[in-house]
Amino acid sequence: MAHGEVKHDYHLLPPSPWPLVGSLSATVMAIGGVIWMKGMFGLPEGFPWVFFAGLAGVLYTMWGWWSDVIKESKAGDHTPVVSIGLRYGMIMFIASEVMFFVAWFWIFFEMALFHGHRTLSSIEEVRLAWATWPPAGIETVPAWNLPLLNTLILLLSGTTVTWAHHALQQGDRKGTKIGLMLTIALGAVFTMVQVYEYHHILEHKYFFGGEGAEHSGLYGSSFFMATGFHGFHVLIGTIFLAVCLIRLLRGGMTPQKHFGFEAAAWYWHFVDVVWLFLFAFIYVVFGGAGH
Repeated sequence: MAHGEVKHDYHLLPPSPWPLVGSLSATVMAIGGVIWMKGMFGLPEGFPWVFFAGLAGVLYTMWGWWSDVIKESKAGDHTPVVSIGLRYGMIMFIASEVMFFVAWFWIFFEMALFHGHRTLSSIEEVRLAWATWPPAGIETVPAWNLPLLNTLILLLSGTTVTWAHHALQQGDRKGTKIGLMLTIALGAVFTMVQVYEYHHILEHKYFFGGEGAEHSGLYGSSFFMATGFHGFHVLIGTIFLAVCLIRLLRGGMTPQKHFGFEAAAWYWHFVDVVWLFLFAFIYVVFGGAGH
């Protein structure tokens, strides 16, 4: 071993600052979040700048680290074995995201399916709060209005991103650009529609007004956490695809080497599928279908 270079398909990375910089930035961001919400270290509640400093460090880490990965690809370091590892990594990441959403579905299903068990409580307020689902006093979001529109938007975006991916595989860069631009535009429209929906919910106090609605906290919390985090994932996916478009416009990606875009497409399809479950169960089946 000492007399010759070891030959293998793995790419051994040189020392990188990004794990350390990313960890420190994430720690600063977490502490900044606590300061922002509660105050800490003599800084008052509502002081956001520590959080944003940490966020800037995280974004800088993402930019630098992923730029290094792209440079490694151009240098030929992404051997077949390394490429498989990148794919496995993306698959495991999406699997972890699936389990994240399972947690929110789980609490919503538990409340929707087994709320009747809580009516056995000896506490009158608990019995009243869980006598029906959705809880009394709640006006649910009409499933066949904005949620249906957003469902159609995401389904259409799934077809455009697939078109773009197939076009790239065939060497049709123009078709790829058009498909990507359409997907990004549809993602942005989805986000705007959801922002309008949230504004409408809060303005008309869907989850907070009406007699008995003081018991509705779990419904509103689970609704906003599930749909809100999905909306956040749509925003991240839109940015992901926008970066792919920028790289494409700058001459990057080929029919043979485009895993960055492939990973973005996987992520976008995951976002699509999660929304279908959200629409079907949270808005329609267990959401009172807007009634």
